Amino acid sequence: MKMLVLAHAVATLFMLGVIAVVQVVHYPLFARVGAEGFATYQHEHARLITWVVMPPMVVELLTALALAVEAPPAVPRWMPMAGLALVVIIWGSTALIQVPAHSALSGGFDEGAHARLVATNWIRTVAWFIRSGLVVAMLERLLAGPTAS
Repeated sequence: MKMLVLAHAVATLFMLGVIAVVQVVHYPLFARVGAEGFATYQHEHARLITWVVMPPMVVELLTALALAVEAPPAVPRWMPMAGLALVVIIWGSTALIQVPAHSALSGGFDEGAHARLVATNWIRTVAWFIRSGLVVAMLERLLAGPTAS
C-alpha cells in the first residue's frame, strides 16, 4: 500500500512540475514562435509533450482509482476521494478544453485560441497544485505510522 501511495505521489509531483513549466514558460512563449513555423511547432509540441505527460498521467489516474477503492488506514477517506475528483477535473479539462485549443492552433497561430489555452490551463495547474498538497499529506500520514488520522 505504501508503494501505491509513493507511485501516486511521484506521478502527481512530477506533473505539478511539468504543468508549472508549461503554464508559466512554455504556453506563453507560443506567441513568440512566429506565424511561419507555428503549425509545425504546434504539431511537434503535441507529439513530444505526449511522451512526457501520458505515462505519469496514466499512473496518476490508475493509482488515484486504486486509492479511492482502498485507502491506507492512516489516510482519511476524503483525501483519496478528493484527489480522484481532481484527477477527473484534470482529464476533463484536458479532453474538453486544452486539446480543442491545441487543435485550433494546429493550422497556425490564433491569438484567441492561444489566449484560451493559457487562461484555461490554470484549471489543470491549480488542480495539480492542490493534488500535490493532498499526496504530500497522505505521505506524511503514512510516514507517521498507523496512529495518524
